[in-house]
Amino acid sequence: MATSLIDDRRLRRLNDHEPRDGDHVLYWMQAAARTRSNHALEYAVQRANDLDLPLLVVFGLWDDYPSATARSFTFLAEGLADVATNLARRDIGFAVRHGEPLEVALDAASAAASVVVDRGYLVEARRWRTRLGRHLDVEAVEVDTNLVVPVDVVTDKRQYAARTIRPRIHEHLDDFTVELLTTSVDHAWEGSTDTIDVGDPARVVADLDCDTDVGPVDRLHGGEEQAAAVLRRFVEERLDGYSDGRNQPADMQVSYLSPYLHFGHLSPLDAVLAARGADAPTADVDDFVEELVVRRELSHNYCWFTDDHDSFSALPDWARTTLAEHRDDDREVTYTRGELVDAATHDRAWNAAQVELRETGYMHNYMRMYWGKQILRWTNTPEYGFRVTREINDRFLLDGRDPNSAVGVAWCYGLHDRAWQERPVFGKVRTMTRSGLERKFDVDAYVALVEELSGVEIAGE
Repeated sequence: MATSLIDDRRLRRLNDHEPRDGDHVLYWMQAAARTRSNHALEYAVQRANDLDLPLLVVFGLWDDYPSATARSFTFLAEGLADVATNLARRDIGFAVRHGEPLEVALDAASAAASVVVDRGYLVEARRWRTRLGRHLDVEAVEVDTNLVVPVDVVTDKRQYAARTIRPRIHEHLDDFTVELLTTSVDHAWEGSTDTIDVGDPARVVADLDCDTDVGPVDRLHGGEEQAAAVLRRFVEERLDGYSDGRNQPADMQVSYLSPYLHFGHLSPLDAVLAARGADAPTADVDDFVEELVVRRELSHNYCWFTDDHDSFSALPDWARTTLAEHRDDDREVTYTRGELVDAATHDRAWNAAQVELRETGYMHNYMRMYWGKQILRWTNTPEYGFRVTREINDRFLLDGRDPNSAVGVAWCYGLHDRAWQERPVFGKVRTMTRSGLERKFDVDAYVALVEELSGVEIAGE
């Protein structure tokens, strides 16, 4: 097969070392659990070919990953099963090892001539990669493959709204919207692979010490094969009409791609190429690319340039100030975290969103905004509301613990927004109301849909 050159702007050296004598090249796969359109994988293959060595890919499976549950681990393990099958077909070694990912990577790198890692954007993932480069005495290269335009190509600082990052992304978008070809492997992996058998994802999860109260779901299954099928169905059946339909929760004219993007089972590049190659109206394609690239990469920009991205303290000054000024306002009602998790509020629309989240691992994005805004309204302090929103979001949603999730929660508290008319509790932070929902779409139809999907009767008015 032909070799597709990797744009140097996707690469970042983690140290100043050169290759050394070794048995193999190592790709520490952690953020991009896929074999299709994976720039880190193809770069690692090319590096192995350059050094006349085989390639070993290693993944660290860690019980203590924050907020991880049997639900998220099952989705991940289904993806690792696909990776194992597809790498074997290419004569590339693959090992899934139990342990803290950085320690797994350092151990696997002990005999490596060169090390490659995919880029992570949350603060802990960034720290792992920085420490990897510092601890190794061999070259370590990080490759940005989970964004269409690499985060540090777009800008060298935090952007404050879609309007500021949009022109910067579009300046480079065509340069990076280029199909990635597969590189042939010159030297097959023939060494031993001390690995967890990922052929049975349920068994993999059963052997982990994780939160089993949040179990796997039937609505979505992980892996790059499923991701490709979900993308294909969206492009063929729901991309036409996406602009108008995406904000109608009862219609569910959405892509369902966010969990696959979160776990790295799908490349956003493939999604852009598929949408642009579809027979769909230009407006629908453009709006999909706006969500997938501009809005998503704005979230990654925020997390990349904000060390406390998961904290209330990172909100804009104006938002924290106005929320502080209204922190003692009377609430019409307050709910405990348990009542929120149980969907035991007076608001039937909100309860439906919570049941969808809790039972299916997915929630329509329009409802997610309403859901988060009401938690701010119904909790004692904005700081507590922010924390509870993050905790519930990250524990139950398949696309939780992600830059998009972090920013989605923070948006409910003023991030990437402007000051609005001042109101009780919210101050100048944008509100969303039940009456506003009812003007936008058929709330009863959405509730009925969630009841059908979940098998749960929704309470409230």
